[in-house]
Amino acid sequence: MPGNILIVDDVVMFLEIQKGFLKMSSLNILCARDGLEALGIAKENKLVLVVTDLHMPNMNGSDLCKSIKRDRELGEIPVVMTTSAGKNEDLETCRGAGCDALLTKPLERNSYLNTVRRFVPELDRREARYPFEAAVRFQAFRVNMTGTVRNLSRNGIYIATEYALETGTEITLVFPLDKEGNVLVQAKGSVRWRNYGEGSNKNNLPSGFGIEFVAFAGESKRNLDRYLAKLAY
Repeated sequence: MPGNILIVDDVVMFLEIQKGFLKMSSLNILCARDGLEALGIAKENKLVLVVTDLHMPNMNGSDLCKSIKRDRELGEIPVVMTTSAGKNEDLETCRGAGCDALLTKPLERNSYLNTVRRFVPELDRREARYPFEAAVRFQAFRVNMTGTVRNLSRNGIYIATEYALETGTEITLVFPLDKEGNVLVQAKGSVRWRNYGEGSNKNNLPSGFGIEFVAFAGESKRNLDRYLAKLAY
């Protein structure tokens, strides 16, 4: 199991946004409103990651990060700091505190999840995922490839294919939602996990990879949402 992640921010809205990003994951989400509260939680719980805002009362994010990094028992916990975009002095303060990564507000879902995955690579979003089968055409590095969609969710699909693309590879893809091929999903996606050979961890699936959608073309997002709504009903 990925374990506990601690989110620290004195603004409830930003706590809720981050909880929303992670709500379908297997992480246990802990929250704190300032650095002092966060430090106490860190000492009482085994954490896999801390995501903290810079500006907070009582103890700010910079002092929290420094306290974690200097502590013999806590020093290995990765710390991601967040601050408003465009404030160069704040960015330098975060770097000077020894944080492992930086995120700027307003927080963007894909960037946030990609950063979390850097430190918690086993992150499992546990979204509602439905069995599905359709031919898919996709392109990477200007090379046309084919495969079969084996399941799909609101945010991604699993492609069974002989093409072993690396994690992080961006692709464009198209597949039909109906047998006649009249309702299509056209999207950009990114390879999030691979399932090949000895590295295979999904024995119930053929070789291939999991894709997270990055962007949709035309009515594709609406088409997908309508289709999934029917399956969920």
